[in-house]
Amino acid sequence: SSQLSSLPLHILLYVNGVYYIFYFLATLAMIIYKSQVFSYPDDFLAPDLAVLFLMAILEVPRLYLGFKGNLTEEEAPLGLSLGLTVGSVLLCVYLLLWQSYVLWADVLLNAVLLAAYGLESGLKVTAIAAFVS
Repeated sequence: SSQLSSLPLHILLYVNGVYYIFYFLATLAMIIYKSQVFSYPDDFLAPDLAVLFLMAILEVPRLYLGFKGNLTEEEAPLGLSLGLTVGSVLLCVYLLLWQSYVLWADVLLNAVLLAAYGLESGLKVTAIAAFVS
């Protein structure tokens, strides 16, 4: 029998998991910095933090299902991971475009994360196609 799991997908999931830890800590630090340096409206601080923490909560099952689906060569967990990736992309776009203050570091961190999500999604679709056929 041939092995259908994707090594590039597995590596990218691992790298994305490590990068997300850095992303979360850097974004949290920047939100704290912006709340101290700028006149951050109190009504917008809580939603920005809520989006960041919701994104962190989504990231754990997204990565777990991605690893599980790839290693067990099952399309259902990979499909669920792909669905959670769509949610993470939307939250990332919020932090990129619609948070109260967007610094150049926010743009850089979110652009790298969005690129990783895009590449990962393409590899997931390719892996699902390989598993189904």
